[in-house]
Amino acid sequence: MIVVATNLTYFLAWNFLDPRSNYVGRRPPLTEEQIVNTLKPRNLSDTVPLIERWWTWLTNIVLHWDWGVSPTGGSVNEQIAYRMWVSAELVLGATILTTVLGIALGVYTASRQYKLADRIGQATSIITMNIPIVVAAFGIVLLAIGLNNATGVRIFFVTGNASRDVEGFFPVLIDVLQHLTLPTIALVLIGYAGIHFLQRSLLLDNISADYVRTARAKGLTKQEAIRKHALRTSLIPVATQVAFTIPAVFTGAVLTETIFAWNGMGKYFIETITKNDIHGTVAIAAFGAVLTAIGAVLADIAVVVLDPRVRVS
Repeated sequence: MIVVATNLTYFLAWNFLDPRSNYVGRRPPLTEEQIVNTLKPRNLSDTVPLIERWWTWLTNIVLHWDWGVSPTGGSVNEQIAYRMWVSAELVLGATILTTVLGIALGVYTASRQYKLADRIGQATSIITMNIPIVVAAFGIVLLAIGLNNATGVRIFFVTGNASRDVEGFFPVLIDVLQHLTLPTIALVLIGYAGIHFLQRSLLLDNISADYVRTARAKGLTKQEAIRKHALRTSLIPVATQVAFTIPAVFTGAVLTETIFAWNGMGKYFIETITKNDIHGTVAIAAFGAVLTAIGAVLADIAVVVLDPRVRVS
């Protein structure tokens, strides 16, 4: 499926993207011969038959793991190798925090259904769920700038993922946290509510199930019955959903990476399209396909870990 999806994306990209347009309108203008001579060595010239271009591209990947170059000559391999770790640094931490916070709130509010804590939790999640990421990010940026100005110390960095010329383990760690905090807060703020509502709904369904009522009848308190029985079953759909969001969190944080100037996969995805970078676009599609496969495996593992019936079978 990964191979099929990647090759299909290659042919679709050639239907919608035109590397030649990167050289049109330049001053002084380039001749047709100059454009062809520039694109042809990069396997991006439309004067070469599409099948021949595809075969050259596929052969380079299979034999040399070379995903090609952009219309301007930049290596796609180098871009992916650098940007995937930048995105991982931002998105994986935010995903873990979002998941833990969403599940914790879901359990807390479900065990206190219709009480004040449940009402406040639901109202807060509804509000945060409907805040656009642009609004959340700019609001957090303004608050951080105000805090920096009030204290006279740069506590948070608003843009970028790292500072230059920082050496030593603890200085580097502090610098990373200063850059990482704001975009992480923005992603968690808009993302936890979906998991909160899903976990709450699933847990409420399981609390009223026969096996939970039987556990209560045997002497367990409500909290013990939830923790030992209802929670594990209700976690299965949540774990599956989180596992399948891995591709989205790597390539989907476009606005967040743009606002906070993080040169990750999301920002690179937009750049490849705007610059008609066919090889880069296809490489991102392949990267997303691999992550989808990894998510499917992790989802299966989560079901095995959480559901004893699967292990027995």
